This record gives sequence, C-alpha cells and structure tokens, in this order.
Amino acid sequence: MKITGTTPPVRTERVRTGEKKDASQTGRSPGFDSIADVTTFCGLSESELTPKVRHALQELFSEVSRLHQELDRAQGRIEYLEQLSDEDTLVPLINRRAFVRELDRYISFSERYGMPSSLIYLDLDGMKRINDSHGHAAGDAVLLHVAELLRRNLRGSDILARLGGDEFGAILVQADLESAERKASELAELLSRTPLYWEGHEIPVSASWGVYRFDGREQVEEALRNADDQMYERKRKKQERLENG
Repeated sequence: MKITGTTPPVRTERVRTGEKKDASQTGRSPGFDSIADVTTFCGLSESELTPKVRHALQELFSEVSRLHQELDRAQGRIEYLEQLSDEDTLVPLINRRAFVRELDRYISFSERYGMPSSLIYLDLDGMKRINDSHGHAAGDAVLLHVAELLRRNLRGSDILARLGGDEFGAILVQADLESAERKASELAELLSRTPLYWEGHEIPVSASWGVYRFDGREQVEEALRNADDQMYERKRKKQERLENG
C-alpha cells in the first residue's frame, strides 16, 4: 500500500462581521475609499474637482467596491471547497487526504518538540458478509454507526478519519505505544459489544487493529504501513482461530 503526502491547502482567513482588515492583512494595496481621500492625498479641496472628474471618481469607487465584494465571495467559496475536499462522502469525519496531511503535520511536531504520538489503524471485519446478507444500505449504516462510536470515545484533541472502505484511522496526540494499544483494544471491544440494530436485524460489528508510535524519524508512508501491517496480522490470526474452531 502506497500513501503519498499532500500539500496543505493555503489557509484563508475570514473577516468577522464588523471587523475591518488593513492592507497588510488582506494583501490588497492601500486605496482610497472616498473622494475626500483623493483630494487630501493630492493636496486639493473637493471644490477644485470638476463635475466630470467627481463623477468618474464615484464610478471608480463603485467598481472597486464591487471587485472587493467579488473577491470576498471567491475567497469564501475557496474555503468552502477546501472544507468539502477534506470531508468523507459518507460519514461525518475527515477523509484519507486530510488524515495524511494531519499525520504528516503531527510527525513533524513530534520531531520538533520530542513529544511522540501514536497512530491507530482499524479495519472492520466481515463487511462483505454484511453487504451480501443485508444490502449495501445496511453496510453504510454500519459505517455511520462505527464512526459515531469511535468519535464519542476519543479525545477532542485526537484526529479521527475514515481512510476508505471499511478502514478508520486515529492519531492519538501525545500518546505512547502502551496507551495507544490500550485505547485500540478498548475501541475494538466497544464495537464488539455494540451491535447495530437495523430494520429489525441485529448486525454484529467487530474490527481488527494495528498501532504505531511515531517520533518524527519516519515518513507518513512508513507510519501507515506499520500500523496497517500490524492490523492485517491481527486479522489473520483472528481468522485462523475462527477456522480452527
């Protein structure tokens, strides 16, 4: 599995209602807001302006104001689209793209400040069976059910995402390996004892997990691969136990 990092989007800052930014904040060149500004700058009085010049200036100010409004709307639209590009299409979590970006950021943070954190990789068991037995609508309901359970049982500082399909990832900020393994085990146990009740059916849920502690010396791909490999090894052993009765 190959994971590639992404370039963080350019952050844009909204202006709150009633708040005015200066030119250094907006990136716009200092300008004139009124005819009085022009005359003051030029050392003239308003009475020295001809009606034709006055009318031209008023039209110019109106056009500048319109362009500023269009720019603000465009910046707002960019922010909205950036937010959409980070959201999963099914569950109310961030997607893989955003998660990879956040993981890269926290790996750099760990290297800079010497504060290791951990990654949990969760993969649901038997999703094909659920889809085949109850339909894809039930499978989607299971994913939503799992996303909500995980979200409610992680700290607000942790980062949770759906990585794709039936896989979820969590970044446990400032958590060592022992703490992360304990949390991953708790989450898996929680899923196992919390089935989804859907259209009169009880649908059991279970997951396999892997954990990796990162300290800033690894790449994003390495951290994800290690947690992913550990998860698949745990899933393989679980399957062997089921097959051997």
